[in-house]
Amino acid sequence: MRTIPLGTSGLSVPVIAVGCMRIKGLTLKEARDFLHASIEQGANFFDHADIYGGGECEEIFANALEMTPAVREKLLIQSKCGIRKGMYDFSQEHILSSVEGSLKRLKTDYLDVLLLHRPDTLMEPEEVAEAFDKLHASGKVRHFGVSNHDPYTIQLLQKYVRQPLVANQMQLSLTNATMISQSMNMNILDDKALDRDNGILHFCRLHDITIQPWSPFQYGFFEGVFLGNEKFVPLNAKIAELAEKYGVSDTTIVMAWLLRHPAKMQPVTGTMNKTRLADCIKATEVTLSREDWYALYLAAGHRLP
Repeated sequence: MRTIPLGTSGLSVPVIAVGCMRIKGLTLKEARDFLHASIEQGANFFDHADIYGGGECEEIFANALEMTPAVREKLLIQSKCGIRKGMYDFSQEHILSSVEGSLKRLKTDYLDVLLLHRPDTLMEPEEVAEAFDKLHASGKVRHFGVSNHDPYTIQLLQKYVRQPLVANQMQLSLTNATMISQSMNMNILDDKALDRDNGILHFCRLHDITIQPWSPFQYGFFEGVFLGNEKFVPLNAKIAELAEKYGVSDTTIVMAWLLRHPAKMQPVTGTMNKTRLADCIKATEVTLSREDWYALYLAAGHRLP
């Protein structure tokens, strides 16, 4: 599979990351088959979080792969921490304990990447910096990043954190594309000009932070997928038209739309279906024309002022 740099980490990572949030819904055999199929196609970057399945997703992942040092060497593993029931927690104690828990469940000595999951408004950045220094010095975490963070929170963290923040995992899809649409609608007196993302797309590009789009097939906030959804008739018609034109599946076209953006993003899939994952990976071989990219953007209900 084609690879891209992950921020300034020095890591060369697959363009498609495999999200493991739904792996709890598989049997151990199904999980094993899915994970091996992913690796065989070059999709060896796996995204976790300590809250996925209450930690079970990390355990199932390690058990399905029968994790050993030899297996671990072939993988890139990312996990996230900071979400607790009814609160967010970036305290040093919680970050360190969360990583220890993930390492134990994943049966590994280190994470390639650790992301802070959602912004903690009670964050003391000095504490985060101390936690990151300890994790980095011990070799338990090699690289760090964030998820769902705006530019100012990232800058506040980076003022104290010595390690570069190499990734920002953000919700982005054809239907949830405010970070793309806002800059094209600036200086206009209606809701389309509202800045909901504080320019995060351009900020990440300027600071060499890789955006990892999550839920690339979802609309709203986990309201469902837009593919085949009667709420998105014009969009699905255009997707089907382009799928026929490029000789690929609807899934591939949707993923190709994200990959066409020059920000060099690393979308995180959510599927546990081998065929659908293969369709996502196929998108790395498809380059949409400028005309087709904008046609999909418009069909999704966005506008060009």
